[in-house]
Amino acid sequence: MRIGVIISTNDAETCWNALRYANFSLGQKDEVKVFFMGKGVEYQKIGTDKFNTVEQAEKFIQAGGKIYACGSCIKSRDQESSDMCPISTMKDMYDIVKDSDKVVTF
Repeated sequence: MRIGVIISTNDAETCWNALRYANFSLGQKDEVKVFFMGKGVEYQKIGTDKFNTVEQAEKFIQAGGKIYACGSCIKSRDQESSDMCPISTMKDMYDIVKDSDKVVTF
């Protein structure tokens, strides 16, 4: 199955759970793509010891998951593009939604 996960919150626990879900889905042999938008692009800054969002994202990438992030949202927060938060476009998000069998939003 192809799963799209869209994360638009900067709540550490919610982002952490969304990424745990993405990792679990990869473990089920699904193809998973995560798109961060809005406040979600801040996920690298909001992690805590209890809700380590960066650790979950690293596991996701290492397991073959793909991460995308809204370029306008990154730029509006004066953030830089990185492997863990690459500048992407609405077309990328559109393609994820269009090509996914299921889309989950957080």
